[in-house]
Amino acid sequence: MTTRLPSAPPILPGLAYIRPLGSGGFADVFLYEQDMPRRNVAVKVMPSDVRDPELRRMFNAEADVLAHLSAHPAIVTVYQAGISADGRPYIVMEFCPGSLSQRYRIERIPVEEVLAVGVRMASALESAHRAGLVHRDVKPSNILITTFGTPVLADFGISSSLMRDTADEVLAMSIPWSAPEVVAEQTAGTIASEVWSLGATVYSLLAGHSPFERRERGQNTKEQLRRRIARASYTDIARADVPASLQEVLAASMSREPSRRYASARGFAEALRSVQAELGVSPTPLEIPDDEWSAASGPVDFADSELRGPARSRIEREETRKTRTESGVAALARDEDTEFSSPTPQRRRALPWVITGIAAAAVLVAAIVATLYVTGVL
Repeated sequence: MTTRLPSAPPILPGLAYIRPLGSGGFADVFLYEQDMPRRNVAVKVMPSDVRDPELRRMFNAEADVLAHLSAHPAIVTVYQAGISADGRPYIVMEFCPGSLSQRYRIERIPVEEVLAVGVRMASALESAHRAGLVHRDVKPSNILITTFGTPVLADFGISSSLMRDTADEVLAMSIPWSAPEVVAEQTAGTIASEVWSLGATVYSLLAGHSPFERRERGQNTKEQLRRRIARASYTDIARADVPASLQEVLAASMSREPSRRYASARGFAEALRSVQAELGVSPTPLEIPDDEWSAASGPVDFADSELRGPARSRIEREETRKTRTESGVAALARDEDTEFSSPTPQRRRALPWVITGIAAAAVLVAAIVATLYVTGVL
C-alpha cells in the first residue's frame, strides 16, 4: 500500500507555521504558533483533495465531537475550526508534546501510572458514551500527554453515534486493539467493544506489546492477529509487579463474549480503582459529568459532509513579519504572501505640488510688477 505524502501546511490567519507533527490516511497535523493569545497549537488539516464526501463527513464529525467533549479534562481540547485559504477544512487543537505511542515498547511503565491512565481514559469514554458517542479507535498512540504531563484521549476521526451502528457505517479499526466482534465485522463499535479496546490498551502499557502480538518476526500479520483475537484467549502479563487482581480485571474486560465484559467504561474504571486501593495507592478520581450535561448541546450530525466554517477569501500581504530566510516546507508557510494585513499605502509624490506652488508665486510677482508700472512707481 502506497503511503500518502503529507500536504503543504496551509496559510491560516493568526497562525504561524512551525513544523509537521504527523500524517495519516485521513489528515495531516502541523505545529503552529498562535498570535493571540500566544501559544503553540496543533492544526489538523484534510488533504488537498476534499471532494470525497466521506472524508468531509468524518472531519466534520471529529470537529463537532471534540467541541462537544473537549471540556473534559481527559480529552484533548479543540479551540476552533474553519477552512483555509486554499479550501481545506482544519481543526485547531491543544498541542500535546508527547504520547504513549512508543513509550510502552521501550520502557517499563510503573503499574501505578498505568492504573491512573486507565481510570482517566475510562472516565473520558464514559463521558463520551453518555453523550451518545463512541470513539472506535482506542489505542496507546491516541493517548497524548499534555504540557502538564497529563494523559488525554485524542483522535476522534472515526468516532460515531451509539445509535448509528448500521450497514453503511464506515468500518475502520486498529486490529491489535480491536474487539473480536469488530474484527469479525459484526459491528462498527459499541460500549462493549470500547471496554475491550481500553482493556487491550492497558494490557499493552503493562506488557510492552499488544495482547496478541508475538515476539517472533513474521508472526504478527493482520490475518494472524485476526485469528488470535477471534479466539480471545487471555495470556497473563509476564510482570511480577502486576497483581493477580489486575490480571483478572483485564481478562474480564477482554472476554470474547461482550456480555461478560464490564457493562460500562465506568465499571471498568471502578475495577481499576479497586486495584489501586489494594496496592495502597490513592484511587484516581472519576471525571464523569452529571446526566444533565449530555443534553447541554445538540446531537452531532454524523451525516453532514458539507464544507463548514469561515473561509479566507484572499491572501493579503504584510511587510513587517518573518524576515529570516528559510527553505523547504517551512518556506511555503513563511513566504511573503502568507501573512495577513492591509497593504501599506503608497506615498504621494510631492513634485506636482512644488511645481504648482512655484507657478502661482510667479503669477503673483508679475501682477505686482504690472501694478507698479501703471502707477508710475517704476
